Amino acid sequence: MNNKHLIVITGPTGIGKTDTAIKVAQHLNTEIISADSRQIYRNLPIGTACPTADELAAVPHHFINILDLDQYYSAAQFESDVLELLPQLFAKHDYVVMCGGSMMYVDAVCNGLDNIPTVSDEVRAQAYSILENEGLEGVSRRVAEIDPEYYAIADKQNAKRLVHALEIYMHSGKPFSSFRTGAKKQRPFHIHKFVLNMPREELFARINSRVDKMVELGLEQEARNVYHLRHLNSLNTVGYKEMFAYFDGTMDFNTACERLKKNTRVYAKKQLTWYAKDPDVINLHPSTATEEILKLI
Repeated sequence: MNNKHLIVITGPTGIGKTDTAIKVAQHLNTEIISADSRQIYRNLPIGTACPTADELAAVPHHFINILDLDQYYSAAQFESDVLELLPQLFAKHDYVVMCGGSMMYVDAVCNGLDNIPTVSDEVRAQAYSILENEGLEGVSRRVAEIDPEYYAIADKQNAKRLVHALEIYMHSGKPFSSFRTGAKKQRPFHIHKFVLNMPREELFARINSRVDKMVELGLEQEARNVYHLRHLNSLNTVGYKEMFAYFDGTMDFNTACERLKKNTRVYAKKQLTWYAKDPDVINLHPSTATEEILKLI
């Protein structure tokens, strides 16, 4: 596959990745791999800004709406599944587009992940029961004790990552950090990585507008439909957490919407910080990204 090319279109939430990816894929008559850790689940089209029916019909998409909310999935599984799919797509196309803003998913395919042990369902259930009984604070305390090296660099608010470090230790008896080498894996295809970017004020205005649109489309009812499943990791994400807080009575509706906007902006800043550390990316403004990508590949 040395003459094959993976075009990666990533960037912060709300910036217009889907539109650019579809235009590029249509021009190249190819298909799109979604690298979005929430759009992979069914029944969350509004809160995850899933491509519309028309967009999905315009270009073949993969890894959208394929999992039930209670199904476990990870960046490691995504890496394995994409690497299994790509030879089939490259048999038909010289170029394949991968689009999404889930940083770990993108890194998993482009750089590879360390060979972390596969945790059994039983151990995973035990680890998540600790989260449920002791909260994020309890999980954080345990990880700090068993793996201070990882805890020092971990996102202390990311429950999934902290629980993962805990379950790896529970499964193997070794700290998560001992498995992290950071070695980049070689891929048998060319990777072209593009980050859509724009001035912060412009991006934040787009995010605020998109949240308003989600509310208009029925985000509240979508969240109510899955409220009984709120304990699932698939729903531990911006958009649903704020609506659940509203349903719980801990904040009113307007406050929940404003908090949703704020938390989405915070997530976008986190994404931008991540991309800024990647020397392989090319930054493009969405308004000219399609033309620039087609010139540069």
